[in-house]
Amino acid sequence: MLANNLDFLDELSRSKVAKVFGDDALLETTTDSTTVFSGRVFSAEVMDVALSDGRAAKREIVRHNGGAAIVPIDDQQNVYLVRQFRSPFDKVLIEIPAGKLEINENPKDCAERELREETGLLADKIDDLGEILPSPGYCSEVLYLYMATGLRQGPTDPDDGEIVYVVKYPLSDVLAMIDSGTISDAKTVVAILKAARRLNL
Repeated sequence: MLANNLDFLDELSRSKVAKVFGDDALLETTTDSTTVFSGRVFSAEVMDVALSDGRAAKREIVRHNGGAAIVPIDDQQNVYLVRQFRSPFDKVLIEIPAGKLEINENPKDCAERELREETGLLADKIDDLGEILPSPGYCSEVLYLYMATGLRQGPTDPDDGEIVYVVKYPLSDVLAMIDSGTISDAKTVVAILKAARRLNL
C-alpha cells in the first residue's frame, strides 16, 4: 500500500503525494481510545491513531453533542443579541442566542428554544443558514445556524445558572462591531455575515 512506501519522503513531498493520490493519504485509523473525562457539556478522550504512512500519533478529542444558534432580525433590520459572561475568557461577550443540542433534538427546534429562552422572542419564519465546525482540530461539535424573522415578543425563560442581557442594534452597526472586533465570538460573526448576505446586504 501507499502507506508503507512513504517513509523516505520529507514533509513537502508528503503534501505533494496527498495531492496526487487524494484524501486517502490524509486519512487516519483509530487504534485505541480512552475517555478521560465525562461531564454535563462534553466528554474528552485520548485516541491512538495510525497515519497513512505507518507512523503512530495521539489525538486529544472533545466530544460535544453539537448546538444551534440563531440570528433574530426584525422588520427594521435590527438584530437582537445577548451579552453574557464567558468564564474561559473572564469577560462579557456579545453573541447571538445559542445553546447545546439535547440528545436527538432537532437543531431547528433547539434554535427556536434558545431564541425564546434567551430573548423571549418568537419567530414567524426561521431560515437555515447552514452549519459550521467551530474547532475541528480537537472538537467534534457541529453548530447549526439559523435566521429568525417575523419576530414577536413573548416571555423570557433563561436557563438556571445563566444571566443574560438582551441588546438590540441595527444590522449595519453589528457589521461594524464585527469589523472593529467588538464582536469576536466566531459563531456570531459567521452567522451575522451569512444573514447579511442572505438579505443581500
